[in-house]
Amino acid sequence: MFSLDETVAPPAPALDELVPSRYALKVGDIDVLVVSDGVLPLPTQMLGHNVSAAERAPWFKDMYLPPDALDWALNVMVVRSGDRNILIDAGLGMDPDLNLPRAGQLIRRPGASGIDLREITDVVITHLHMDHIGGLLVDGVREQLRPDLRIHVAASEVEFWKSPDFTRTNMPPGFPDALRATATQFLAEYGSQVHTFEDAQEIAPGVTARRTGGHTPGHSVVRLSSRGEALTFAGDAIFAVGFEQPNWHNGFEHDPEGAAQVRIALLNELAGTGEMLVATHLPFPSVGRVSADGDAFRWVPVFWDF
Repeated sequence: MFSLDETVAPPAPALDELVPSRYALKVGDIDVLVVSDGVLPLPTQMLGHNVSAAERAPWFKDMYLPPDALDWALNVMVVRSGDRNILIDAGLGMDPDLNLPRAGQLIRRPGASGIDLREITDVVITHLHMDHIGGLLVDGVREQLRPDLRIHVAASEVEFWKSPDFTRTNMPPGFPDALRATATQFLAEYGSQVHTFEDAQEIAPGVTARRTGGHTPGHSVVRLSSRGEALTFAGDAIFAVGFEQPNWHNGFEHDPEGAAQVRIALLNELAGTGEMLVATHLPFPSVGRVSADGDAFRWVPVFWDF
């Protein structure tokens, strides 16, 4: 699959891959590889559509970010625990006619990611938005996957996408239709390999998926725990603005108030344990910890280990 020895000194990148696209670490005995799927350019209002542009502006200014649009990172993880090789989310895949040419890099450049799809035993899908499942729908990918592949998704997530409700989201035009179509295609193509769980499921030794809800009804996080160390992959429960402004509503949240409650609870939990955090849309490699800061929080990126 991959080893930390291999990721320490990868082959020289091609000229179009000068930006690092993978980062390896260990959580006790569990091997972890964070892989970049590229970036999504989206309007800044997507990070806080329940507050005015004037209220949002100071945060973007303090972060040296443009006021109108920014690039959201896309991160996935590969985990090896025991004899299980687990892909956590699968990236965007091909651009669904929404002008997202810099996303979907995981599947387009498998050599850069260091992932051998033939060795994946399990896939955990945090939720069925297209930037988490689209990589599995790229032509030729399914043929590389094992016939006994197990795909783990919360049961309430599968049920939601049979008739999804977008009334409380705040997305750019075209996104709801693309999300609906991608989820429908995914369940049609992989339904026989989907294994659902209600609240929590141990995927492998020390690897547990847990439903949080909020962002989507079946949104889940994945916690790794081994030899006194831990890391939580938070999916879309946490965005960069969510540390300082945890009550701002993200445009992709189907239950904004519920998502804020989930975010605050998870941030409090991580600040209490001091364990590591990785999230889909935090700047790559997004490995850090959470510190409580009054009624808000602070993200503390880890120092890279070379």
